[in-house]
Amino acid sequence: MKNKTKPDIAYWNEDFLNSDAARTIRILSEYLEPETRLERLKVNNTVLFLGSTRANPDDPRSPLSKYYWEAEELAFRLAEWAIPLKPRGKSFVICTGAGPGIMEAANRGAARAGGKTIGMNISLPLEQNINAYISPELGFAFHYFFMRKFWLISRARAVIAFPGGYGTLDEFFETITLIQTGKIAKGEVVVLLYGEEYWREVLNFDALIKYGTISRGEARLFTFHSDVGRACAFLKKKLIKFCPSCD
Repeated sequence: MKNKTKPDIAYWNEDFLNSDAARTIRILSEYLEPETRLERLKVNNTVLFLGSTRANPDDPRSPLSKYYWEAEELAFRLAEWAIPLKPRGKSFVICTGAGPGIMEAANRGAARAGGKTIGMNISLPLEQNINAYISPELGFAFHYFFMRKFWLISRARAVIAFPGGYGTLDEFFETITLIQTGKIAKGEVVVLLYGEEYWREVLNFDALIKYGTISRGEARLFTFHSDVGRACAFLKKKLIKFCPSCD
């Protein structure tokens, strides 16, 4: 008797697609799908906000609470400025890692300005829920951390690091290392540490210079700001050169 059951086509075979043998296909999917969607939605470049997931806007006793609202306001001002520039496509779209805290604040500020806003979520053992302020068509989900990191930085023209922990430190240092080593051309990404008091206390850059592990020039690959108005003016001045077709 003939077997009438058809075998699965390879790209419909879930057992195969979830196997070790198909890991390269899954990785490639996390490259091609975001690229295709960003191209279709004409996202030219982004402004990336980093910072703690633990910044709670409803806890005024927390030292991080003020940074939530300052991130929200800075994202609002940048989005409000960028929307009427009218380049060919969308420039300086606010982008985050999609989570709560500072990420939520930045997406919230951009949404308040009426702008599109990107969230690049990561699947974790303790699942991180995507925040409510991300434009649905610009919400992404990643399994692989390195692919998520690639997309967080690949179209960024500015990286703004608010106070944060291991994840923020990791993403900040990776960005600076890429600039230091020339993988990102110097001047192609503006890096700003927001909250100078926090960053000076947490990271002793003077000690790195003292011990010769970085040069004074490498300590100038980023700048500090602690005021929303001044940070916004600084960023707008730096960013506009990346948008030659803007009005």
